[in-house]
Amino acid sequence: MRSKLQKFIEFTNSLLPHETAYLINQQKFIDEERFNILKQIDYNCQNIHQFTPYDEGIDKRTYSHLKTWISNRLEAIDVDVQYQWISEMDQKIMTDSILPVEEQKLLKAIRNYQHPMFFFMRFYELVQHYRQFLLIRIRYTDHKCTDDFLKKYETSYLYAKQTYEQLHLATQDIVNHYKAASNESIQWEKWLTQNFYNQQLDGLNRYQALIRLNFIGFNYRKFDTIVEKFDYLDEQFKMGNYYSKRLLINYYGNRLLVHSKFRELEKAAYYGYLSIRSKNHDYLYYLTNLCAILLRQKKHKEALEIMKQGATEAKSTKNMHVKIGYIAFYIECLNACEHYKNAENYALTYLKAYAKEIKEYRWHLFFSAYLKAVLQQRKYKEVIAIIRQNRLLEKENEYQSKATYLPTILWFKAVAEYQEGIIGQKELYEVLHAYKNLAFPDEGKQFLLDELRTLVNRHI
Repeated sequence: MRSKLQKFIEFTNSLLPHETAYLINQQKFIDEERFNILKQIDYNCQNIHQFTPYDEGIDKRTYSHLKTWISNRLEAIDVDVQYQWISEMDQKIMTDSILPVEEQKLLKAIRNYQHPMFFFMRFYELVQHYRQFLLIRIRYTDHKCTDDFLKKYETSYLYAKQTYEQLHLATQDIVNHYKAASNESIQWEKWLTQNFYNQQLDGLNRYQALIRLNFIGFNYRKFDTIVEKFDYLDEQFKMGNYYSKRLLINYYGNRLLVHSKFRELEKAAYYGYLSIRSKNHDYLYYLTNLCAILLRQKKHKEALEIMKQGATEAKSTKNMHVKIGYIAFYIECLNACEHYKNAENYALTYLKAYAKEIKEYRWHLFFSAYLKAVLQQRKYKEVIAIIRQNRLLEKENEYQSKATYLPTILWFKAVAEYQEGIIGQKELYEVLHAYKNLAFPDEGKQFLLDELRTLVNRHI
């Protein structure tokens, strides 16, 4: 039966724990009834796998008023909303279409500005354009207001711009290190850390510094330093600083990755579920990461149900790296649930549609899942044929240099050839024993290696 408060429930189910924590700290309700509802909303948000129903005996207008209050409070501190407003004002100034009431709001924002705002650079550039707009219209008083602002914060703006440009140089080294371990990125750690903790720097630069520090932490397996900075950011979010739903979702997604490295799978799954509570550009990526955690927890059916939620986004996304990753993990979920024929058909469908893209993006992940589905059906000739037709051994030789390499395809091929009588037991064990000492400090990769060894042993 549909609840009388269904719209309110849907609204509160989209809220995030840091949002409700901020609202609890900010509220000054005299009405105890509203405060109790807010506390219940917070409790439901914190405890994501349970739901305590709201009292339908309370006047629906109370719930409606509370919903409006929550929306207004969060919108007032939302940096993405602020950025949208800045962009709209800039467009109207540049096209001479700004209204008097909009100018009043802009002038008030300039006079009441508190440094540094998250999108400070963008706001500064807006004021630059507005100053030109005012001077040509001989509005000296308002022009002086904008001119004073620009002079006061000129040094801060130039420093922020310089930092932003330098971040790009840092990013090149960091991403290249991630792509090829022969490069280095640790040289940027100190500078990025200084920027992250610099309270006079704008929020955008500080947050961008954190994302790059996160990359460096994963590049060098320095996870302790990442947690320390995330804990700092956690407190900032609770105070309403640097808030937007987009940034919170991104924060939860990153915390999943960190906790997974510490083998804290329950915490990783908790943040994973929070990361998919609201859909954004990276929703499919967060969904796939949560799936990987659930598979490690042996929650196979739950993982499959989660992946089904991303079917629409998987069809429409233009990010092939994310799309192929989603497809591969969907196949893995079907395999884990022992739906091997379905997994094979699903893989074959996408291989026909995206053969070029699969061979370019995450091919090892895709074919490992695909071949597993075929192997589990004991279709050994097909395993050999798929490897030959897609020239996987050629690609495998290049892939072996990666630190996280798993010999999945080599082992599947050896097992299939052994079962078909192409090679003997001696040749089979030579292939398997070549990697007998393989181990990973990464818990996720070690889990996959153990699973692979178990699977291979079933077929020999």
